[in-house]
Amino acid sequence: MSYTIDLSGRVAFITGASSGLGAQFARTLAQAGAAVVLASRRVERLKELRATIDAEGGDAHVIELDVTDHDAIKSAVAHAETEVGSIDILVNNSGVSTTQRLQDVSPDDYDFIFDTNVKGAFFVAQEVGKRMLARATGSAPGSYTGGRIINIASMAGLRVLPQIGAYCMSKAAVIQMTKAMALEWGRFGINVNAICPGYIDTEINHRHWQTDAGQKLIQMLPRKRVGQPKDLDALLVMLCSDQSHFINGAVIAADDGFGV
Repeated sequence: MSYTIDLSGRVAFITGASSGLGAQFARTLAQAGAAVVLASRRVERLKELRATIDAEGGDAHVIELDVTDHDAIKSAVAHAETEVGSIDILVNNSGVSTTQRLQDVSPDDYDFIFDTNVKGAFFVAQEVGKRMLARATGSAPGSYTGGRIINIASMAGLRVLPQIGAYCMSKAAVIQMTKAMALEWGRFGINVNAICPGYIDTEINHRHWQTDAGQKLIQMLPRKRVGQPKDLDALLVMLCSDQSHFINGAVIAADDGFGV
C-alpha cells in the first residue's frame, strides 16, 4: 500500500526562498503539486529557481519581498493573491544571524536579527493570517477555508548555543509566536506549527563543515553528521497537507537528536 500527499490546487507562499532551506521547501511543495510563490529580496536568484521548478513541471511565481518592510509585506501578499490565488500555505522561512558573544551585540546587530526573524516573521504571518481568517469567516471569497502556516524556527530556539545568543532569543520568540497564533487561529481551521531544524548543510555554511571548527562541531553531534535540506521534506509536506488537521501549535525538532 502506498501513501501520497497531493497539494494540487493549493497556493504556497515561501519567504527566504532564494537559497538554502527556502529554495528546497519551494521545490518540494511544487513537486507535491502546489503553486509556489517565491519571495525574497534576491529576485535574480528567485528567477533561476523558478526556471528550475518550471523545468521540473511545477508552477512557480516570483515576488520581491523584504520582510523588514511592513508596506512591502502587504504589497507582496496582495500581489501574490491577485496573480496566483488565495494563499493556503505559508512557509515563514526568512532568517538571519550574527556570530558574537552577547557582550558584543550592538543595537544594530540586535535590530538586524529581530527585525527579520521576529518582527518580519510576525507581520508576514499576520498579513497572510488575516486573509485566511477572512475566508474562514465568509467575509472574503475562497474555495478553501482554513490554512497552514509553518514557521521555521530552530533548535537554537530550544537550546541556547554560544556566540549566537541573540539568534537563539529570536527563534525562541518565533516558537512562542507559533503557539500564540495556533491558540487564536486554530478554531478557524488555520493550523500553525513550527519546525526547529538542527544543523543543516546549505550553501551558506557548506564551507564551514570542512574547517577544523566545523569538523569539531560535527564530532559533538549525536550521530556525527549534519543534515541535508531534503531531510525536512517529508515533515514539511505533512504539515502543509490536510492530513495534518489534528496538528496545531506543535514545535517539532528536526535536529537528529541534538536537543535530546
